[in-house]
Amino acid sequence: MAEIEKVALVTGASKGIGAAIALELGKTFTVIVNYCSNEEKALEVASQIIANGGKAKTMRADVTNEDDVVAMFRNIKNTYKTLDLLVNNAGVTSDGFLMTMSLESWNKVIQTDLTSVFLCTREAIKVMYNSKTKGRIINISSVSGVIGLEGQANYSAAKGGVISFSKSVAKEVSKYGITVNVIAPGFIETEMIKKVPKPHIDQIVSGIPIKRVGTVEEIAKLAAYLSGEDAGYFTGKVFTIDGGMVI
Repeated sequence: MAEIEKVALVTGASKGIGAAIALELGKTFTVIVNYCSNEEKALEVASQIIANGGKAKTMRADVTNEDDVVAMFRNIKNTYKTLDLLVNNAGVTSDGFLMTMSLESWNKVIQTDLTSVFLCTREAIKVMYNSKTKGRIINISSVSGVIGLEGQANYSAAKGGVISFSKSVAKEVSKYGITVNVIAPGFIETEMIKKVPKPHIDQIVSGIPIKRVGTVEEIAKLAAYLSGEDAGYFTGKVFTIDGGMVI
């Protein structure tokens, strides 16, 4: 009997944590590499998955736009008939102190980091339910959503919202065999932190018990584990991967 194809969608998968997750999942899933504007990078990720012997396809969608999200999931359903895994990874930061934070900055982060999770999860559940898939949903939050970080009121609110949202949805969909879990990374080596001055990085690392920055590969391996058979009894859980920032 031919092995049944397992399909995973990773949002914001053209770079950083999303790209690393897509590459890791490419070992066991057909991966849909979602992107909004960086098609070149998304194609590179898909090409690397294929070069490694996997299957991948890029799909453009602005995950803050309801019409785009609905169209993307319609495309997934028509192409693959099912969806086994959704990783909500798309996110942005726009840090600043609250007294000077603009409404535009607030809305941008809430839309990208929280509303996109609502839209994609809603549509994914429809596909999983209708195809009788015992699906997995993994939402990428942050330690900022667990403990709150200075200068990140918008980001902390969005990422904290992801955690509460995930726990609520986990209770709703468990009866369908769908699990929902959260990964909350700490200070991870991405393009974003390359813009941070070294003295500030050193200060942050000094407060991390393990005394180093995490890697995107470490996040990806946790996501892969949570997507596997051995993690079937986890739901509504928050997995902080942060070198001990949150203890």
